[in-house]
Amino acid sequence: MRPRCQQTPRWFVHPPTAYIDFSRQKLDPKIAVAAQKCYKVTNGAFTGEISPDMIKDLGATWVVLGHSERSGPCAIRGAWSDRLHGETLDEREAGITEKVVFEQTKVIADNVKDWNKVVLAYEPVWAIGTGKTATPKQAQEVHGKLRGWLKSNVSDAVAQSTRIIYGGSVTGATCKELASQPDMDGFLVGDASLKPEFVDIINAKQ
Repeated sequence: MRPRCQQTPRWFVHPPTAYIDFSRQKLDPKIAVAAQKCYKVTNGAFTGEISPDMIKDLGATWVVLGHSERSGPCAIRGAWSDRLHGETLDEREAGITEKVVFEQTKVIADNVKDWNKVVLAYEPVWAIGTGKTATPKQAQEVHGKLRGWLKSNVSDAVAQSTRIIYGGSVTGATCKELASQPDMDGFLVGDASLKPEFVDIINAKQ
């Protein structure tokens, strides 16, 4: 079994900005609260955006970055968690999934100083909110290659300890087989987190 970074919480909740403070007050301290977006780390007139300092003031200590459903600049340097989204359907069908994912990972790696505070999430764009899920084989293939990239381009220790989680229409019906893959360290759950089947997803890795 690969070592898991001791600084990385096992559970995260990513509420809308308006509910960060409420979530932090209600949740057990062992569950980390994360923002869904972060703007630039520099101060300035970015009306309507949320900065790292604002996020910390609200009680969150992590943030999802690079989500394909979000547009505009996001901050990698100085943030607490980096999110990697995957390829579009056209890119997968063109056979360039690996190229797309590695290019995204390099941008993250070039800006990360402390890998103990990073969780990577692979989420193929074609599986976001569509009900389509990558097959366990497809997900494992990307996770395995991503871990191999970290080993070759960062270090073996980082490759072994960094959590790589999968997102993309994970459900109670698909979670167990996905969780059985050797490089699957957890899930980034969307709609299913609001349904009773979320319990099955939580327990899938046990």
